[in-house]
Amino acid sequence: MRVGEIGGRGGHGAAFDYFMVMEQDLHSPLGSVPPGAVLQGAGVSHLPVRPRHVSGQAGLMQAYAMSQRNLLELIPWEAFSESVISGANPSRFHLVMAPDLIRRILQTRVEDYPKSDLARSILRPAIGDSMLVADGQEWRRQRRAAAPVFQPRNIDGLGPVTSAAAERAAARVAAQVGRAADLLDEVTTATFEVISDVTFSGEAPVSREVVFRGMEAYAQAQGKMSFLDVLGAPEWIPRPARLRPDGSVEEMKAHAAGTVAERRDRSDRVGKAPDLLDLLVRSDDLNDTDIRDNLLAFIVAGHETTALTLAWALYLLGFDEEAQARAHAEAQDVLKGRVAGIEDVSRLPFIRAVIDETLRLYPPAGFLSRMAREQDELGGSTVLPGDTVSVPVYAVHRHKALWEAPDAFRPDRFLGKSPAPRYAYLPFGDGPRICIGARFALQEAIIILATLISRFRFRAVPGKVPEPTLIITLRPEGGVWLEVEAV
Repeated sequence: MRVGEIGGRGGHGAAFDYFMVMEQDLHSPLGSVPPGAVLQGAGVSHLPVRPRHVSGQAGLMQAYAMSQRNLLELIPWEAFSESVISGANPSRFHLVMAPDLIRRILQTRVEDYPKSDLARSILRPAIGDSMLVADGQEWRRQRRAAAPVFQPRNIDGLGPVTSAAAERAAARVAAQVGRAADLLDEVTTATFEVISDVTFSGEAPVSREVVFRGMEAYAQAQGKMSFLDVLGAPEWIPRPARLRPDGSVEEMKAHAAGTVAERRDRSDRVGKAPDLLDLLVRSDDLNDTDIRDNLLAFIVAGHETTALTLAWALYLLGFDEEAQARAHAEAQDVLKGRVAGIEDVSRLPFIRAVIDETLRLYPPAGFLSRMAREQDELGGSTVLPGDTVSVPVYAVHRHKALWEAPDAFRPDRFLGKSPAPRYAYLPFGDGPRICIGARFALQEAIIILATLISRFRFRAVPGKVPEPTLIITLRPEGGVWLEVEAV
C-alpha cells in the first residue's frame, strides 16, 4: 500500500484500503481516537455533525455492512491529510485528494478516466444511459442536446419560476410557526416544483409521488453496493438486486416514457418558448429512450441536490445562531419583506457564502468514481488499466492541508478571494463533465434560502440531529427538524 502527502512528499503507512482504516487515528482533524472508538460529530458541541468513523481494521463483512449503512464511513482517516492512498482488496484502487492530481483526472486526461463500472452499474437501473452515466462521444452527443436550456440567458429567465416556488415554500413554513418542522420535506417540495416548471412549463409534470416513490425504492435496494461490488467483481457478473425490476422504479420510468410520448403528439407547443422537454424532444440526436433517461436524470438531480443543499444550510444556520442572524439581516435589508428574485442574487453575498460553505461541508455528491483506461502515475503511485480511481469529495472538502479549521462552519471563508485551490472545491465536479445545471442550482438555492431566512427564525431541536449519510447522495438521515418562529 502507498500513502502520499499533499505537496508531493510520499510516505508509507500501515496497510489499509478503501474498505479498511488504520489501527490508530493519527491524522483526524478532531485529534487522535483510540483503536475501536467511534467518533460522531453530534457529540462535539462546537462543530456541526459529521459521520461516524471507526478506528481499526474492518473485515470484509464489516466493510459490507458499512457500505449498506453509510459510504462515508469507508473513508480512512488518512484521506483527510494525504494526497493519494493506493491498495488492493482484492481489486486495485486509488483514492486521490491532491488538487493537481484531481485536475489530471477530471480535466487534463479526462478521456483516460471514464466513469467506473461501479458508478454506471449503480446509476443505470434508475436513469439508464443518460448523460450522468454516458462517456465519450455518447456523453458529448447528449450534452449538446441539453446545453441550450442551460445557457446563462435562459437560466436568468427562470428566476420568476424559482421566486414563485420560494413564496409557496414560505407559506407552507408559515403554517409550521410555533412548532418543530422537518425542513427537508419543505425544501424538497419547493425544488421539485421548480424543476417541474422548468422541465414541463408547469403542464402535467411527471408525478412527484411517482418519482419520490421510485427513487426511495431505488436508494434502498438497487442504489446500494452489493457484496460483489465490495469484492471488486467485474461488472459482467450479475448483481441480484439490480436484476430484479422494482415495481416503483419501473412505474417511474414508464411514467416518464408516457410523458415523452404525450409531448411528441402535442402540436400546440409550436411557437411557445421551449422548455427542457421540448428541447429534448426536438433534438435529432436523441431517441425516446435517451429522452426518457435524461428526463429522469434532470428531474432527480435537478431537485434533490438543491433540496439537500438547502436542508443542510438550514441545519447549519440553526446550529450557528450568529451566522443565522447575519443571513437574516442581509436578507431583510435587501428584500424588505418581498420574495427574492434573480436580481437579488448578486446582492446577497453572505447567503451565497452560506450556500458555498454548506456545499463544502455536505457535498451532495460525496464521491467521484473513475476507471483508468491507460497506465498513469498519480502522486508516486502507478495506475494500471482497469484500476478504480476515486475522488472522495467529502474528504477533499475537509482536508487539513487545504482548509483552515476544515470541520468548522465558517461562511466567511468564501467572502473575498477563493479559500482553496480550484480542484479542492468540487460540489459540482469539474472539468468538461462539470454539472450542466450548476449555475441554476446556486441561483435557486440563494433565492429560496434568502426568502425563508428573511421571514423566519430557525432553532435546533434538542435530540434531533441529522446524520450525514451517503448512499447515492449525501442526505440528512432523520430529516432536518427545526423550531420555526415568525419574524
